[in-house]
Amino acid sequence: MISMRWVSYPRGLRWLAVVAAVLAACCGAGAFPSAVLASSSLDWTKQAPATRPPALVQAAMAYDGATGTAVLFGCHILRGVGTWTWDGSTWTKQTPATSAHGCGASMAYDAATGTVVLFGGFTRKGPLGNTWTWDGSTWTEQAPATSPPARDETAMAYDAATSTIVMFGGGAGINGSLDDTWTWNGSNWTKQAPATHPPALTRPSMAYDAATGTVVLFGGAYSNGTYSNNTWTWDGSTWTKQAPATHPPARYAASMAYDAATSTVVLFGGVNSHGLFGDTWTWDGSAWTKQAPATHPPARQLAPMAYDAATGTAVLFGGYNSASTGRWTNDTWTWG
Repeated sequence: MISMRWVSYPRGLRWLAVVAAVLAACCGAGAFPSAVLASSSLDWTKQAPATRPPALVQAAMAYDGATGTAVLFGCHILRGVGTWTWDGSTWTKQTPATSAHGCGASMAYDAATGTVVLFGGFTRKGPLGNTWTWDGSTWTEQAPATSPPARDETAMAYDAATSTIVMFGGGAGINGSLDDTWTWNGSNWTKQAPATHPPALTRPSMAYDAATGTVVLFGGAYSNGTYSNNTWTWDGSTWTKQAPATHPPARYAASMAYDAATSTVVLFGGVNSHGLFGDTWTWDGSAWTKQAPATHPPARQLAPMAYDAATGTAVLFGGYNSASTGRWTNDTWTWG
């Protein structure tokens, strides 16, 4: 049986789960200082698909450009792992001949090969170091000559400027947090040696900003159990720490995706030691702006999100909400 991590806090700070839940209930995200709110016609919409996945533990999601569907992969405490696809209106459970395994993996679509790439995750035996690809019908485990060390809670995004998938950081079990950068070229992993890079982080949020041609990384948890509010960008060879005038409060396990319709990176939710967030922010390449949508999902962390190019909306699924029944949710929301 898979070992479930019911609250995803940095290693060594699992006791904060109870404190966070109490503070979230009494204070919520509104207890944190915020920037001036931006008026916008953009809003969140709760979807009501005829079928939907069950509540999944630490799921991952990526938009599959080859099939025009968002691919969701995650674990259920009773039903094991599962693969689902979103076509813009409903979810369909897939029945691949072979399946990836583990919870807490990271995924990104590799446009160069037309496959969704999944790496890492964990089981009760510890973190995983497997690389899997989804071709629209089944999962195939890859056998690269070089592979990153096993990890979960990492971040991945496809860098269209270099036609590679970029992966940064994560947790390596008893070996602690990682600060390494790896790229996938469709057949092999390469460890990069940038002149500068973010410190070791677990569960930072990452997305490719097509407007600037850079990968954007925000937040994450440091090895000492504190949280980051820093923004970094990857240009294909090195990381650059940005210095925006305003930015989201420090957090971990937030949802992030690039919204091609508005040419901005969208960030939602996350958590820190004060509790869960339910705020929405956008990055335009130089500054963060806090949005003020009329409707938004309840506060949560660990909710996978991907941009659905077929509908021009970002789709968000489930996540962990300590105030909800069962804690792991299975609702679907779209931004756009």
